[in-house]
Amino acid sequence: MELSNTLQNNLIQSNIDIEKGQNTFLNSTMGKIINMGLNTGIRTLLPNIIEDQVIEIKDAILQNGFKAGIKEAINSAIDLGKSVQGIITGKFENISQARNAIKTGGIIDSVSELLNLAVNKSVKNNLIPNSIGSIIKKGKNVILETIETNIENNFNNQLKSLEYLSKYENNWREYYKNQDFVGMEREYGKIKTILKNILPIEQTIKEARQIENIHLLIKNRGQDFNLTKEELELSKKLVG
Repeated sequence: MELSNTLQNNLIQSNIDIEKGQNTFLNSTMGKIINMGLNTGIRTLLPNIIEDQVIEIKDAILQNGFKAGIKEAINSAIDLGKSVQGIITGKFENISQARNAIKTGGIIDSVSELLNLAVNKSVKNNLIPNSIGSIIKKGKNVILETIETNIENNFNNQLKSLEYLSKYENNWREYYKNQDFVGMEREYGKIKTILKNILPIEQTIKEARQIENIHLLIKNRGQDFNLTKEELELSKKLVG
């Protein structure tokens, strides 16, 4: 009974960690992409102003409701995507689901609307000149196109990272089968590196954690590959 409760608690915590990780990752990634798009767009629309002025203009826009509004828009897109994919799991099962949630969640429309509101407020508060505010609003499509392109590129990179992750996991399994711990250690290091920079989707985390459990069991036992059937079963159950 105690072992069963432990496994159940670990599974519940694992599910919570996956969902929190997805939200944190998408908020951080989309936030950086939108911030970069705003920065690039201002430079493109106002090529003759100096770097300090670009920073001042961007900061004024961010502080006048743009940053808070974008965070809310990202969270709404994530929630919408999860409700469409299934309320039961509450998690993205693959990169495509996350991509579709962001693309159909109104992020770009929100950026467009919030940009107008933030620029108007910045002009009203005398934080940026009316002439610059007008240029940014008229040329906001430059900013929106940059953001949209960067979002697409990011998810394409995520898909490539998934391919590499699958390759490294297969390599690890092959080394494990041959009881080659040096090879396992090398591929395990690559797996950990990829996991730091990839969206934590459910199946990805489960497979990686199973490898991690077995890898650490062998490592902590002095590279002893003679794991019991119970230990191998436990390594699978601990990840759901």
